[in-house]
Amino acid sequence: MNISSKIGFSCGDLADSDADAIVNAANNDLLLGGGVAGAIRIKGGPVIQKECDAIGSIPVGFAAITSGGNLKARYVIHAASMQLGGHTTAAALRSSTAHCLRIAAEKKLKSIAFPAVGAGIAGFPLLECAKIMLGECVKHLKGTTSLEQIHFVLFDQAALDAFKIVWKDMHEDGTLEEGDC
Repeated sequence: MNISSKIGFSCGDLADSDADAIVNAANNDLLLGGGVAGAIRIKGGPVIQKECDAIGSIPVGFAAITSGGNLKARYVIHAASMQLGGHTTAAALRSSTAHCLRIAAEKKLKSIAFPAVGAGIAGFPLLECAKIMLGECVKHLKGTTSLEQIHFVLFDQAALDAFKIVWKDMHEDGTLEEGDC
């Protein structure tokens, strides 16, 4: 299995991604405010918030799926890594990332695009974010899944560099075995 070929990175606007699903760095009330959620709300249109309202609050560490509205992506998976106005924890980030991947696989999606969940408004440390999210992606890809591509669309060069550093370290420290690369 070549996990390395299934994970990619770029800088850009996540809301412009044409992956089957994009991931929203959400609060557990699923209110689309600023940051990634704001870009999704603006480009995706009001239908996404309307669908979030119908779902209601979800536990921190979980995720929920809505349509993509006017986005290129068919779906938005909302990773609830914090409470509204709160901060992301490592446990919540780990759990919500894993839940997003499970939802994508249950929907038999082929591609998903993530931001650096929690590293913006929620203030989670970028390198730790990358380590947790990439670790969950590798763990998921080692199992049975429909996902063929996991892409990280990062907001700036510093975020991109952080994810690439962590990815390189995962290759060097044995997190990824020879057969995975």
